[in-house]
Amino acid sequence: MPQDHRPARSVRVLLAEDQGMMRGALALLLGMEADIEVVAQVGAGDEVVGAALLARPDVALLDIEMPGMSGLDAAALLREEVPDCRVLILTTFGRPGYLRRAMEAGATGFLVKDGPVEELAEAIRKVLRGETVIDPALAAAALGAGPSPLTARERDALNAAVDGATVADIAVRLRLSESTVRNYLSSAIGKTGTRNRMEAMRAARQQGWL
Repeated sequence: MPQDHRPARSVRVLLAEDQGMMRGALALLLGMEADIEVVAQVGAGDEVVGAALLARPDVALLDIEMPGMSGLDAAALLREEVPDCRVLILTTFGRPGYLRRAMEAGATGFLVKDGPVEELAEAIRKVLRGETVIDPALAAAALGAGPSPLTARERDALNAAVDGATVADIAVRLRLSESTVRNYLSSAIGKTGTRNRMEAMRAARQQGWL
């Protein structure tokens, strides 16, 4: 739409999505809304804050699983560095644990990617007005699932084990003793009801706890 057909004050949106085709399609579709302007696009989580500081968006639309940094961690940093920017999480993975973590990180919206673009555009307008927008089915699932049973250190240990790292490798990464790492992993395995650290990591990811 030509610029002179837009309202005097469009909603400025930052779009963070690691898949280039998806990012381009979203930018194109949102740009067709008369009152929405995509002012920045990034493909990695660790680029979000820098782009927001430059573009000063009203709303940041963040995917969760991105290289460099997750959208959840980026949301928490945005709350500190660009507090005027609202955060809306848009993800393929509608996991209850992700929703809880997104809200804790300061996000005011959480939608899955299978909805129509008109719904997404309206969600952007709502979070800008200070409303909270959450996918109804996911909200119900999150209430039934309860909070994550894992501590921050147990999550760190499981995350460090993602690539099959040994206990010694994890200990070096986290700057902990090997016995402490074993304790964290053992506790996480017990809490997830699994048999080993890789099963625990997969189970925790499926729940959105990592």
